[in-house]
Amino acid sequence: MVPVSLQEILHEIMKELGTIHNIRFPRQGHTSDVAIMDSEQGLSVLKRTKGNPYSKWLKRESSILECLSQTSLRVPKVYQFIEYEDDSEGIQSWLHMEYLQGETIRKILTHENDSATRYHILFEFGKSLRELHSTPCPDELKSGTKWIDLMLKQAEFNLEHYKVDGTASLLEKIKNNKPDDVEQTLIHGDCTIDNFLVHEGKISGIIDWSGGAYGDPRYDVSLAIRPKPHIFQSTEDYCAFFDGYGKKIMTDEEYEYFANGLYEFF
Repeated sequence: MVPVSLQEILHEIMKELGTIHNIRFPRQGHTSDVAIMDSEQGLSVLKRTKGNPYSKWLKRESSILECLSQTSLRVPKVYQFIEYEDDSEGIQSWLHMEYLQGETIRKILTHENDSATRYHILFEFGKSLRELHSTPCPDELKSGTKWIDLMLKQAEFNLEHYKVDGTASLLEKIKNNKPDDVEQTLIHGDCTIDNFLVHEGKISGIIDWSGGAYGDPRYDVSLAIRPKPHIFQSTEDYCAFFDGYGKKIMTDEEYEYFANGLYEFF
């Protein structure tokens, strides 16, 4: 069974795509259906979500990408965003956007054993994240409330309404032990090795922006270096990343707070 069939694609999007030659489905999470469309217009990406909170997240991603289109960051260009109510399945959202060439860091490094290649890719990952954090944040993404307070409020809501890995006792712990303030920056908000693309040895794009915000850069760095199978399991991987980033901006305790605390509710 495919995540998105031709019969499901909205008429407005089919009109833009024209004749479709092929559809493929990349590795993805559980929040949306993703298809890479090969049509007479070339390659593009189609994301579809059903119900809340996923449709709300996709709408937010679309608006964040529109904001970031004015920056130097390599993010997908939005072609269409459509939201509607379906009688049988409730709200659905569709985002049609630019296809960015490249493979995820996870896909490239999971079976890569050459130390020089690994160093180069992880150095570029760190360097790209530092450039992201140095990019002026669009005013539309700024809030009068501190990012950490917004996130803790959302964490409480998620715990009450959705299935999350976090617990009530963990939420109480992170509420009562917030890290010291740092200067907020533009952040990605879901900065994992699945959301940075590599082409010809360079970071070619950054995708999945629903968590983009004016927030704490330590959150991004913490998620970036979370251990995965065959990745960030060695001192060499960490050194390569931080060589690219330029410095280590958090303590081990701050890493635990973000990666194994706050993130458990998202």
